[in-house]
Amino acid sequence: MIVRFHNGRVALPGGAVDAADIAVEGGAVTTVSAPGDTAADRAVDLEGGWLLPGFVDTQVNGGGGVLFNDQVDVEAIAAIGAAHARFGTTAFLPTLISDTPAQIAAALAAVDAAIEQGVPGVVGIHIEGPFINEVKRGIHEAHRIRRLDTGILATLTAPHRGRVMLTLAPELCDEEDIRTLVRHGVIVSAGHSDATYDEARRAIAAGLSGFTHLFNAMSPLRHRNPGAVGAAFDSDTYCGLIVDDVHLHPAVVRLAVRTKGKERIMLVTDAMPSVGTNVSEFTLQGKRIAVKDGVCIFEDGTLAGTHLDMASALRKTVEVTGLPVPDVSAMASATPAAFLSLEERIGAIAAGQRADWVWLDAGLAPRATWIGGAIVSETAWGHFQAAQ
Repeated sequence: MIVRFHNGRVALPGGAVDAADIAVEGGAVTTVSAPGDTAADRAVDLEGGWLLPGFVDTQVNGGGGVLFNDQVDVEAIAAIGAAHARFGTTAFLPTLISDTPAQIAAALAAVDAAIEQGVPGVVGIHIEGPFINEVKRGIHEAHRIRRLDTGILATLTAPHRGRVMLTLAPELCDEEDIRTLVRHGVIVSAGHSDATYDEARRAIAAGLSGFTHLFNAMSPLRHRNPGAVGAAFDSDTYCGLIVDDVHLHPAVVRLAVRTKGKERIMLVTDAMPSVGTNVSEFTLQGKRIAVKDGVCIFEDGTLAGTHLDMASALRKTVEVTGLPVPDVSAMASATPAAFLSLEERIGAIAAGQRADWVWLDAGLAPRATWIGGAIVSETAWGHFQAAQ
């Protein structure tokens, strides 16, 4: 099948073009070329918008009214993925907030089953806590916080079908534990941490490669005590950013992007079950979380994840930084794909990649999403049909 995209901009690894013919076979891109004399099987008028690589989100707590912690099964993962696909996410990590060892094991098994059954978009799991620092726990429950032990290490390092990402406080675990996790393929990220600069740097030397929602719930950058943020800036690690007008000041977003570059900054949603719905509240581990003006907040003022989708994150980042759309697109696709060591499969519109794309209109609002060459965004089906 050849799909011709025209009358807009198509973001390719070598730069954006006005039109492109994309050939797809078996769910993967075989060639990308300028439109020629050969008739395309389908044609999509981008109407002045953008065709971008599908978004890769490494932190998705929920969506479509479903919270992963509450329902660790294939059906929940499929519902969360479908909710975020409406906003251009084509690869994601269902994220389990600090919970019991039994729930962690169940979540890992559910993601393995979802991948085996071919649930669109799921590429692994993110275990966020409970191996975190209580003083930076945020909305995480204090009584669930614990130290890594041999039992949970065995659970995390067992073979799994997708990527396993673990957020922990490096100051509260042994460097050898980090080495063990990384040696078994677990992607270790610092978050909900009060680590000193030196503690964070030692963890990086042991294999820690990321920082979860940089700045939020971690020791800040000070001129005599650089903290975890300073270690992130002074290293080649990847950093997730929540760009929702609430978690970070625009100047801080610009500073982070300027310091780390689009090759190391990843846009994340930290999304809660409200995404893709119009609900005004939900329950998180017994806490009533209000959704007001697009903000998820507990009664004491603590932020509880976000009501953010990836298309909005991209749009807000373009607005805040003034960077070209393809540069911000890389932070939402190519960079997180590289962080997950999946850059050979996802994150770009190129031969050999899975045919994952998102069509955004001229205002960067989502119109259609494809995963493996199949359209998966119901709300855009009419647009796609009309454009053929």
